[in-house]
Amino acid sequence: MSAKLRVGVVGLGMGKAHITGFKAHPSCEVVAVADLDHERLARARNDFGINRAFTDAMHLIEREHLDIISIATPNKFHKPLTLAALAKGCHVLCEKPMALSAEEGREMIAAAAQAQRRLMINFSYRFRPQSLALKRLVDEGILGDIYSARTCWLRRHGFPGFGGWFTDKALAGGGPLIDLGVHRIDLALWLMGYPQPTWVMGHTSDALTQEEAKHQGKNATVENHCTGQVRFASGASMQVEASWACHRRENEFMETHLYGTRAGMVQRNVGGGYDFTAEVFERRAGGFYTHTLDRTEERERSSMEHFADAILTDGPTPATAEEALKVQQIIDGIYASAASGIPVEVAPKTN
Repeated sequence: MSAKLRVGVVGLGMGKAHITGFKAHPSCEVVAVADLDHERLARARNDFGINRAFTDAMHLIEREHLDIISIATPNKFHKPLTLAALAKGCHVLCEKPMALSAEEGREMIAAAAQAQRRLMINFSYRFRPQSLALKRLVDEGILGDIYSARTCWLRRHGFPGFGGWFTDKALAGGGPLIDLGVHRIDLALWLMGYPQPTWVMGHTSDALTQEEAKHQGKNATVENHCTGQVRFASGASMQVEASWACHRRENEFMETHLYGTRAGMVQRNVGGGYDFTAEVFERRAGGFYTHTLDRTEERERSSMEHFADAILTDGPTPATAEEALKVQQIIDGIYASAASGIPVEVAPKTN
């Protein structure tokens, strides 16, 4: 391994944040990028000084000598690009969701094990300082045994790039559940200690998607709203809700609520934005107490920095692919249940 970790980034939509994250680490150097869009490649050269640029991601993987490849492409390409990067001997940071299905996720996990390389999924919301502080409180036992959770990300009207790959099921795998809900599912599961899901029940609606598609004269094949109920082997349960469009007051609403035998905990966004507040609710000495955690003193470090640290120190991989597989099993189950109208059993197989 070179003095600095040499990084390549594939996909310069979300990938711009990956570049910024890796460049913030003193032991990382982003040396190559790939994207189909020539204008994006030109901006990468101008904004970040990256001269090694490819319109074919496989050329980047094959021709560059890299330690890490960061994949931020449409979801359909997560698996093939991850497999190619691992086969080349690179560690991989892959955008969420890990893949289009749990079956694809298992292939990725097996390939990482065979290559003896790390595979991390970019569940970025768990790396916010407040989320890390909440995790420490949960691990200290403040909630007791967590028996139920409710997690959601809802928009009043916020389709991403309508008519593009986000609204094409073949490229994205689904709509707001796999785009937004994936983050909130991960956060809830991570705080809960990642219990094993056993069955899932779900419902989706594309009524507002089709209304918008007709209005814009474009095609769309994904839902605009999704709900799900998850049961875990521990006996705990979780409610999931995700939407790009629904008739509610807030333009953007994110919330994750945990209920335990000793206390409850909630994290929600503030004012429809991307700042968060959190509260802990407990009963003590015959009284009810609410504790508010608005911010912490920690500097926010990106998931890219955490990934680089793990590689450099040989520490545990944050946001593992095995954890992401459980998220994918839940997403698969919700979509399958919505299609069949009945609950779906989730196989416990993880490799």
